[in-house]
Amino acid sequence: MGILNVTPDSFSDGGKFFDAGEAVKRGIEIIEQGAEIIDIGAMSTRPGSEAVEYTEEIRRLEPVLDKIRAYSHSIIISVDTVNPETALFAVKNGADIINDVSGYFNKKTAEIVKEYKCGWIVTHTGNVPAQTVLKYSGGVVKSVNDFFDEIISKCITFGISKDNLCLDPGFGFAKTVEDNVELLKNLEKTVRKDIAHITGLSRKRFIGALTGEKNPEDRVIGTVAADLIALMKGTDIIRVHDVKEAAQSLNIYNSIYKEINKWIKS
Repeated sequence: MGILNVTPDSFSDGGKFFDAGEAVKRGIEIIEQGAEIIDIGAMSTRPGSEAVEYTEEIRRLEPVLDKIRAYSHSIIISVDTVNPETALFAVKNGADIINDVSGYFNKKTAEIVKEYKCGWIVTHTGNVPAQTVLKYSGGVVKSVNDFFDEIISKCITFGISKDNLCLDPGFGFAKTVEDNVELLKNLEKTVRKDIAHITGLSRKRFIGALTGEKNPEDRVIGTVAADLIALMKGTDIIRVHDVKEAAQSLNIYNSIYKEINKWIKS
């Protein structure tokens, strides 16, 4: 999943693609570099960012979503939003997935997912602002799993199929560096065999803390290493800023693991 932030204030690339024309160019580049999903965000979720009205979110999103969908009918489009109004606009205008980092079961969003049978990425955030650090009784892995169990149960009761769900453990959201490390070390414990799983590690602050790189754009190598660990532990999707580098690493990873699987089966 390639990230396209149509915002002036995202933590890593805020402002670079705020212009709709530049955003479309970057979106096409992301597709050509090998992304299978493109995740378009029109409101930043970085720590300390200010919320915008859904009308402004839609205004930023509309020209980009329209042209990306016109460019490719096969690319899977995700829209990163916590607002049901934006989610409804998105799925009516070519989006396939709602990437929701609200951190709770939003009934209005659930109704959209049920009606349009779109994908729904649900993220463990503690349902608090990203800069808030929580203390997890029983540990961060238990908290993530408890949240996933609750969301899955509510979705099934609501009539949403597991096929429409994707679970995100929420790296960087309300978590310390130690929490993020612990979560990555035990990521396989958060993976469900019958539900898609995604990790968003790209350029995160904890990658910077571990590598000593203060500039998010200098965390590419650290991100690739962390993504490969996540893949080995069972995640299905990696959400990245640096698509070309991620695609190259995936080519190597898939080639090696396919050979290993052939050997095991033989």
